[in-house]
Amino acid sequence: MNTQKAKRIVVKVGSSLVTNNGEGLDHAAIAMWADQMAALLADGHEVLMVSSGAIAEGMQRLGWTKRPTEIHQLQAAAAVGQMGLVQVYESCFARFNLRSAQVLLTNADLADAERNANAKATLDTLLKLGVVPIINENDTVVTDEIKFGDNDSLAALVTNLIHADLLIILTDQGGLYTADPRQDASATLLSDATSGDPALEKMAGGAASQLSKGGMLTKVLAAKVAALTGADTVIASGHEPQVLTRLMCGEKIGTCLTAG
Repeated sequence: MNTQKAKRIVVKVGSSLVTNNGEGLDHAAIAMWADQMAALLADGHEVLMVSSGAIAEGMQRLGWTKRPTEIHQLQAAAAVGQMGLVQVYESCFARFNLRSAQVLLTNADLADAERNANAKATLDTLLKLGVVPIINENDTVVTDEIKFGDNDSLAALVTNLIHADLLIILTDQGGLYTADPRQDASATLLSDATSGDPALEKMAGGAASQLSKGGMLTKVLAAKVAALTGADTVIASGHEPQVLTRLMCGEKIGTCLTAG
């Protein structure tokens, strides 16, 4: 995998990273990613971000310690949390002279041909203008029947939509391990793999925490979907210093999943 050749990049960050494990929106982490994205844009890359965190931030603002299961409570939490999420992204990106744009999508937007084309045209225009789109699922209106299921899947579908060259999934783990490193001391990090390899799905587990629906399995499946349009995927730790700029300089970090 040669990340240096990637022109158009989708970066996905999960709830645990964005909200510092539910303690509240992590301004320092978001500013750190914004700083790195400014460097990528200056080098001629186009960057789009898929961010979780609205529901987790809404839970924190509402004083909820456990993620609800009732759809309307989730929608309410998303509505409350989206306000804080957008404010923090806008202020952090502005510090580095970056313009950002909020884009909320549902599965119906990508399943319908006309709306799919409109979404692609809008994103293409934003990227050409040097704006960083911040994409999230429109949690305030979706139902169980039309939810993407997690933002890893959304990131993969957006990667397909805009024909991105690379999907970078930032998580609270170092990458894909042979077993859960929190439970198995013998687990080793996979440096390289091929998207769609059935063995990868057997290694991956479920959701990492109550804050998010995703886990390593959804990331492996996202890489499989992204590969449909030829995009490579990197799963790496969002805590890794300068992870985005180092990846785009060709440094190997985390797990690199090459499109087969």
